This record gives sequence, structure tokens and C-alpha cells, in this order.
Amino acid sequence: MLTVEFDLLQVQSGHRVLDLGCGAGRHTYAALERGADVIGVDLDGDLLREVAAMSHALIEEGHVPSSGSAAFMRTDATKLPFADASFDRVIVSEVFEHIPEDTLAMAEVARILKPDGRVAVTVPRYWPERVCWALSDEYHSNEGGHVRIYRAEQMVERLRRSGLRPHRAHHAHALHAPYWWLKCASGVRDEQAPLPRLYHRLLVWQIESRSRALDLLEKTLNPVLGKSLVIYADKQRA
Repeated sequence: MLTVEFDLLQVQSGHRVLDLGCGAGRHTYAALERGADVIGVDLDGDLLREVAAMSHALIEEGHVPSSGSAAFMRTDATKLPFADASFDRVIVSEVFEHIPEDTLAMAEVARILKPDGRVAVTVPRYWPERVCWALSDEYHSNEGGHVRIYRAEQMVERLRRSGLRPHRAHHAHALHAPYWWLKCASGVRDEQAPLPRLYHRLLVWQIESRSRALDLLEKTLNPVLGKSLVIYADKQRA
């Protein structure tokens, strides 16, 4: 289930795309399927190996246009080993909230974007995230956990100061907010808690069945309940 809307990011065949903090690879795969030349970056080496294996399998099995390719590396978001203006598109999904020096990472994103390049940034939305923090210290007080909660206007201003021009925003994953509240109330690491397990089944069923009813319900609830804030920004010309 994607957080970024690729029609708004406008990824095209042949675009060079950086998936910064690619995680389990959902946005990497979506960019590949559009024929992009994708580089996935993360600090988790095990996840990178899994995403690399799946990406290469998609390519070998013919699920990716001939223009599509994938490469992966483990590196720090605040010190990206790429030349200036070397990417058409950048995806940064649920990453900045983990980085103490987030403004350095934002400046790096602006640096590597081509003039008129576009970035999609997603972070947890303020009020659903605030509920999680109130319910559980364990949710955020751990190594690699969330170090801050962004208000929308704060994120927009930080992106602008980095040399990016935000122009579109929306919210996503409304049905995920109650799941995380249940997880926080029951114990984040308690995999046997009945209510989160039951709710998780619903989320998995939504993805696997592609339920139009649940997708419509989530789309309707996103403006109010959406757990993720998604911002699209273009590179400002010098």
C-alpha cells in the first residue's frame, strides 16, 4: 500500500529516482514498474538485501519496462554520495522523523535534485502521532525511533528553507491510525494482544482483496484521520 501518489510525483520511464529510506521497498517497486532507474538507500542492510532480491526478480521476470533498473546502497541520509542535480525524483517516506539532524538531510535532498526535479516527503501527521506518544513511551523512545513530531506548517517551512518549493499536500492511511493506537495501548511489542491482531487482519485483507469499499472509506477519512502527511515539492531554481 503506497503512501505517495505516483500520479502527483509524476515518475516517468527513464527517470532517475532515489528512494531514500526505502525500507521494505514498496515505493521502489512502484517506481520500477513505471520504468524508472531506481536507487534504494537505507541503513538496514538486511532490508536492502531483501528489496534488492525482489527488485531483480521483478526485472528478470519481465514485470519492469526495459528502461527500469535498480541499485541499492547503505548510506547516511545527511551525507549522500551522489553528485549535485543527479536525480529527477526523490521519495522520502517516513524518514525525517527518525533523523536528529533532519535539516541536513533535507538540504541533501535539495542538492541532489535536478532543477525542476520533484520530491515526495511523508511524515506522521501531528495529531494521530501525538496520540501514539501519549499512549506509549515505548513507541518512540527507542534506538532509531521517532525523535520529533512535525506540524504541517513546520515541515513546509523547513523544506522551503532547504531550497524546495512545496506545492501540494494530502493525508494517507486513515485506517492505520486506530491500529497504532491499539498497539500503543496494548504494548507496542506485544504481538499477541488480541485487538491489534484482529485489526491487523483487516488491514492485510484490505491490501490483499483490494476492497473498494475499504479503499473508499479510507479515502473519505484521510482528510480527518489520515496517519501520514504527504507533501510534494519541486526544486527551486537558483
